[in-house]
Amino acid sequence: MSGDVCIVGGGLAGAALAARLGSRATLLEREAGPHDKVCGEFLSREAVLHLRALAVDPLALGGHPIGRVRLATGRAQAEVALPFEGVGLSRRLLDEVLLRRAASSGARIQRGQAVTALLATGPVQMLRLQDGRALRAAQTVLATGKHDVRGWRRGRGRQNDLVGFKLHLRPAPSEHAALDGVVELMLFRGGYAGLQRIEAGQATLCLLIRRQRLVELGGRWSAVLAAACEDAPLLARRLAEAEILHRRPLSIAGIPYGYVAPADSAVWRLGDQSAVIPSFTGDGMSIALHSAALAATLLGRGARPDALQAAMCRDVGIRVVAATMLSLCGVRRPLQPLAVLAARLLPVLVAELAAATRVPDRALQAALAAHGRRPGLCPGPAGAAGPRPLS
Repeated sequence: MSGDVCIVGGGLAGAALAARLGSRATLLEREAGPHDKVCGEFLSREAVLHLRALAVDPLALGGHPIGRVRLATGRAQAEVALPFEGVGLSRRLLDEVLLRRAASSGARIQRGQAVTALLATGPVQMLRLQDGRALRAAQTVLATGKHDVRGWRRGRGRQNDLVGFKLHLRPAPSEHAALDGVVELMLFRGGYAGLQRIEAGQATLCLLIRRQRLVELGGRWSAVLAAACEDAPLLARRLAEAEILHRRPLSIAGIPYGYVAPADSAVWRLGDQSAVIPSFTGDGMSIALHSAALAATLLGRGARPDALQAAMCRDVGIRVVAATMLSLCGVRRPLQPLAVLAARLLPVLVAELAAATRVPDRALQAALAAHGRRPGLCPGPAGAAGPRPLS
């Protein structure tokens, strides 16, 4: 098999790039069907604009609008308006819609195909697939999110000791109403957790904890959750009568928060392969979509992969570093009550920090202008036609 551009990974960044490249792209996704991912599932304003430029509207898909953030630890709480409106939407749904969008644009989508080897040293690059086949490509794009392709590992970040957990739940009616329009950030010793509503009456809980603290708790999820609820009673109240929709949470370790990839002339890196921002910012999906838009422009110009990373460093590099410094402070118990107090007394500070950790508007508008906006929006689940087979 051969292809112009081979995209490894069918998450947000990979699917968005495939949708922009159309018939030039072959996308390989290791999962055979819809699946959940360790992700806070918060779409910032920038992410929503990138999606709408691809004719995908998160609100039309049933996403929950979010305009406020509530910080809590111990008995202390602070609620602040965000400087933008975000949307809560599950990755299981959003990724599939984007893959469908890519397929309809002419991209070749191959599901259940893991890449076991990649040789990218010459003008024609070779990818070895799990089933033994080989694929040749003029350009290879790594869009594998938090997972690395063997032999192409990312370097270390500035905060490497967090372990992430994620699950979906159905809150009790009173708690469901309390989450209307708000994302909650609960701080506890050694970590923090985010809780928000998504589509279909569900909510997402994404929790991060330092590895050392996890070891102290015996490495057990039940102990982690109990400790978090003890330090943040608001979380305990939200979960008290909730229906947990997973038998066990998804988990991931070794997340290199603060990582920004160096220039690499061999392969293109998108999303978390390019830059990894701490989850509390809610901007990870925005960065993934931004990197896809930049890559599509640069590939169209015949640029080299290092041009993309130079652009990513310019647009988000310092913001990733700043957010990681905040994350390093945020997992330290003595500083957590001070953070909530500061948010209560100086709400403008929260807005300024939110702006300082996002893709800047100048860069966002330039990326959107390079592609223009496509008319029409993908229909939501109730009105959608059957998805095009993604084989």
